[in-house]
Amino acid sequence: MMMKFKAGDTVTVLDDSFSGKVKGYKNGKVLIETTEGFDLTFEENELVAIANTKEMGSFFANQSVHSVLREKEVPKKRSFVKEKKEKGEGFVLEIDLHIEKLVPNKRGMSNYDILTIQADTAKRQLEFAIKNRMPKVVFIHGVGEGVLKAELDFMLGRYEGITFRDADYQKYGLGATEVYIKQNPNR
Repeated sequence: MMMKFKAGDTVTVLDDSFSGKVKGYKNGKVLIETTEGFDLTFEENELVAIANTKEMGSFFANQSVHSVLREKEVPKKRSFVKEKKEKGEGFVLEIDLHIEKLVPNKRGMSNYDILTIQADTAKRQLEFAIKNRMPKVVFIHGVGEGVLKAELDFMLGRYEGITFRDADYQKYGLGATEVYIKQNPNR
């Protein structure tokens, strides 16, 4: 088996806002320690090495590597994944599904397009949480007409091993859903 990365390589995750250092391989997947200190596994094709700037430079001849990496970074004001620590609760993944947080500009998008992006984001983030054995996820969907909440409830009802309910009213108001992921120790 040819290994694309070696221990110590700095990598970034495609389609996500994680980066870190390669620790090695585990069950055919790349084990990285994120800059936040979490150990996560990814397929090789989900990662890009960022340590070798000369190699990357040839791909982006008209742009500096740093400007390309800067474009990939999620701006702080638009970040829709937040970490919260509560007493006794540990890590909680919060995903804000308001469309303004997911796309730079919603002009010209139909309600169907917006709902599709929100539902796809929720599904992708939930599968990420399940894959990485996170015990709890909070989706912030807002109140509105309840269409996104109904779509979320339908999607969540199709998963085995999770329970969900309205999130803590004092903390999130009416517009959030808490999802609890039951951990299977045999996985």
